Amino acid sequence: MIKIMLIAVIGMTLLHAEKIHVNKNDRCLIRQLEVSKYPKWVAKVVTVQNKSVYFSSPKSMFEYIFGASRWPELGALNRNDMKSILVTDFKTGNAIDATRAYYVYGSNQTSPGGDDLVPFASKADADSFMKRRHGARVLPFSKITPALVNLINGRI
Repeated sequence: MIKIMLIAVIGMTLLHAEKIHVNKNDRCLIRQLEVSKYPKWVAKVVTVQNKSVYFSSPKSMFEYIFGASRWPELGALNRNDMKSILVTDFKTGNAIDATRAYYVYGSNQTSPGGDDLVPFASKADADSFMKRRHGARVLPFSKITPALVNLINGRI
């Protein structure tokens, strides 16, 4: 019985261990960078109208989430109009639910857009990275605010 459960858990893990699929011509909505060049940083939002929006980093993704009404043509005026939000786990490179991720703020690891929030699937991985890379804090999705994103962007 234990073997069957172990096989099921491993199988479920492998089914969900995928990268965020991007094409060579997919560009970051915010920074207009070609996202395929930065696979460790790719983030993606799918709107309720099934439109995929790509980002070159979590910081750019949060800029969109907090200001989605600036792009009404994408079909999401606010967070409730977003069907899925994915980021790339910095440790594994796999796609993870951004709303369940832990983000390291203030580390010496930069993204293509400069200072950023480094995402991890587990708090333990985020804590370990924070210690190694001199991060300031580990934050869940719910604690990321427009003011924090503005601070990271140097707008405060």
